[in-house]
Amino acid sequence: MESYCKPAVRVFFLNFAACFSYSQLYFSQMPQPDTTNTMFHLAADYINNTNRHIFLTGKAGTGKTTFLKYIREHTSKKTVVVAPTGVAAINAGGVTMHSFFQLPFGPYVPAGINLFGASKDVTDSHALFRNIRFNYEKKELLREMDLLIIDEVSMVRADTLDAIDAILRHFRNEPSLPFGGVQVLYIGDLFQLPPVMPDEQWLLLKEHYESVFFFHAKVIQQAPPLFIELNKIYRQNEASFIHLLNAVRNSTLDWDDLETLNQRYLPHFTGDGEQYIVLTTHNRRADEINNARLAAMPGNLHRFAGEIKGEFSDKALPTDMELCIKPGAQVMFIKNDLAEPRRYFNGKLATVKNIIDTDKIVVTLAGSEETLVLEKETWRNIRYTWNKAEGKVDEEELGSFTQYPIRLAWAITIHKSQGLTFEKAIIDAGNAFAPGQVYVALSRCTSLEGLVLHSRIHPGAIRTDQQILDFSTRYHREEELEQLLEGEKLVFWASQLLRLFGAEKVLSELHLHASWLRDKKMAGMESAVTLSRTLQQRAAQLHQVGLKFRQQLDPLLQEVLQTGNTVALKERVSKAVAYFTQDLYEGFIQPIKRETDIVKDVPKIKKYVTQLNDLEDFFWNQLMIFLNASYGEVKFNDGLPDYEAIRNAAREKEKEQQEKAAKKSREAGGSRRDSLELFLAGKTLLEISQERKLAISTIESHLAECIGLGELEIERFMSPEKIALILPHIKELGITASTPIKARLGDAVTWSEVKAVQGYYRRLIEKK
Repeated sequence: MESYCKPAVRVFFLNFAACFSYSQLYFSQMPQPDTTNTMFHLAADYINNTNRHIFLTGKAGTGKTTFLKYIREHTSKKTVVVAPTGVAAINAGGVTMHSFFQLPFGPYVPAGINLFGASKDVTDSHALFRNIRFNYEKKELLREMDLLIIDEVSMVRADTLDAIDAILRHFRNEPSLPFGGVQVLYIGDLFQLPPVMPDEQWLLLKEHYESVFFFHAKVIQQAPPLFIELNKIYRQNEASFIHLLNAVRNSTLDWDDLETLNQRYLPHFTGDGEQYIVLTTHNRRADEINNARLAAMPGNLHRFAGEIKGEFSDKALPTDMELCIKPGAQVMFIKNDLAEPRRYFNGKLATVKNIIDTDKIVVTLAGSEETLVLEKETWRNIRYTWNKAEGKVDEEELGSFTQYPIRLAWAITIHKSQGLTFEKAIIDAGNAFAPGQVYVALSRCTSLEGLVLHSRIHPGAIRTDQQILDFSTRYHREEELEQLLEGEKLVFWASQLLRLFGAEKVLSELHLHASWLRDKKMAGMESAVTLSRTLQQRAAQLHQVGLKFRQQLDPLLQEVLQTGNTVALKERVSKAVAYFTQDLYEGFIQPIKRETDIVKDVPKIKKYVTQLNDLEDFFWNQLMIFLNASYGEVKFNDGLPDYEAIRNAAREKEKEQQEKAAKKSREAGGSRRDSLELFLAGKTLLEISQERKLAISTIESHLAECIGLGELEIERFMSPEKIALILPHIKELGITASTPIKARLGDAVTWSEVKAVQGYYRRLIEKK
C-alpha cells in the first residue's frame, strides 16, 4: 500500500503528526474483550488503521490467542492466518506456512548468496520459484491479501520468513517492498519453544544468519516490526508466582527464587485422588503414563472412533483417531466451550463419570461437581481462496475431523501444553530441558501451590538465548505507541486514498476477459469483442483521470496536516468519488448488464454469461470500495445515489427469475416422473400420450431423460439392437454429438433414442 505514498510525503505526515491530539484521530469503536487492556486496544488499532508490521508478544496467559481470534473476526482487511505446524494451524483457524506458500522443507538461502558445492536440498530464489505451482486463483489471492498473521512465530526459522518475503514480492510484483506490501502480524513468545533446525542445515545457514530465530531474517532487518507486549496476565494472579515466572523467563532467577521454586520438589508425589496432569518432555513418556493409568483402572474399555472427511493430516489431529476411555478416566478438554456461560476451556481437566449406551460420555468438571454430557466437535482443515464476486478471502473446507473434544490427561508433553492452562500439574522432565521448556511448563500453572516438580530445577536449566533477551528489550512503551500511532494512521489513510484513484485493477481484469474471449468461438462473438474493446478504452480513460487526481491529492493532504481542517479534502474527494462511482455504474456495470440480458438465453454460451456475471460483480465491488472510502472519520459518499439499494434490487429481480426457472424445471421434472410411473405400470407410449394429452415424442423424451438420470433401465425403453447401433457412433463422435449421429443413422432411430443411449453411456463413464 505504501508504494503509492511518496517517501517525502510520508516523512511530512510523520513530522506534522504531533499537531493532532490523540482524541482527534479516528479510534476504533469496536467492543474489546477487556476494555482496561490498553495494549490490546492499541495493537488492534495498529492492525486495523495502519500498515505497520507488528510483533505482538507477551508472557504466558496474557491473551495472545484471544487477540488473534479477535482480529480475525473484526478486521476489514483481507486476511490469511498461517502457523509453522499442523496442530498450531488448526488451533489458530488457519493453514500451515508450508502448504500456503509451497515452501521447501530444506534450508532456503536468500538471493545473491553463492550456493556452489551446497547440498541439493538447499533452495535459493531461482529454485524456489521453479518449484512453485500456484494457479491463477492463488496468485490473485496473494495479490489481494492485505494482512498476513503468523502465529507461534517463536518456532519460525529466519530462512523460512525470507522465503515467504521473496514469494510475496515476486507474485505481488512489488520487488522493493518487504512482503510485497502486505502487512504482517507476528504473534508469539520468544521465551517459549524455539525453531527446530538440524545441525547440518545450520552449518550452511550460520554463514548467512546471526541465529535461527525469525528476527534475524533479512526482511526483518529491512522492515523491523513494532514490538507490542501484552502485559496483563489472566492466567495467574499470585504476585509471588508471577515474579518467579518472570525471573525464569528472563533468566534472572536468584538463589532465593530457585529455592522457593524447588520447595515444590516432591519426587514421589503421584497425585492419586486429585486431578493432576503430568507435563513431560517426550511423547513416548506421556503415552506410557496415560496407557498405564488407563490399564490399571477397573471397568470395560470403551472405544470411540473419530471421523475424517476429505483431507485432514494425521499429524494435525488434536486428539486420538480412536479415543479409548473408561469410567473414572482423567481427561482434558482440547477446545473452548462455545456456550454461554462457558463451562470449560482448552486444557480444563475432567473425570469420565459414566458412559451411557456406549455412545454418550458424561464427565464431571475438575474443581466442581458439575456434570456434562459431551457432544462431538469438528475441526476444519481449510484452504484460502479468493472470492472475486464478493471481493474477499474465503475459507474453503478441504476436510474435517470429528471426535469428542477430550483426550486422556494423566500426562501431556510440554510442547503440546503450549497455550493451555492447568490448575494442578506435575512437571516430570528430568534434566532434559531445552531452552524455553522450563518456562512453558511452569507457566501452564495458575498457581505455585498447584505445581509439583518431579525433578529439581538446576540453575543451568534456566537459560535463555542472549539474542532473545537483546531483541526483547526493543519493546515500545504505551506512550510511545500512542504518539507513533497518530502519524501512522495519517500515512495509512493517505496511502489508501492515493491507491483508490486509479484503474490498475480494472485494466487488469478487462485484459483477462479479452484474453479469455480470444480463444472462444460462439454465437454473438462480434458483439462480445466490441463490448470488451469499449470497456478497455473507457478503463484507460478512467485510469488517466485517476492518475491526475492523485497529483492533486498531495497538497490537499498536506493542508489537512498543517491546519487540521478536512473541509477542502472532503469537498474535492467527494466530487471525485461521485465521478468514479457514476462512471463505474454507467460506463461499465450497465453495458455489461445489457449484454447479459441479450445473450443469457442464447444456447451454448453459458460460460460467456458466467464471465459477464463475474465481471459485473467485480465492477460492483470496485464501486462499493469508492462508496466506503474514508480518511479516518471523514466520509465522501454524501448525496450519492443509493447504489447498494440498486444492486440489491437487481439481485432480487435475478433471484425471482431464477426461482421461476427452478419452478418451471421442477414442474418439468414432475411431468417426467408422471410419464415414468405410467410406463412402469405397463402402459404403452400411445396410451400415456392419450392419457396425458401430450405428443408421443414428448413422452419418449421424458423416458430418455429418466434413463440418463438412472431412473429407468435402458433395456425397458429400447431394444439391444438399437443400443448396439447407436453406441459406436457416440464413442466416435462424442457424448453430446446428437445432430451428427442422427444425420448418420437417419430414420433408423429417433431423437429420443439417441438421447437415451447418450444418457446411458454418460452414466457408464461416471461409474468408472
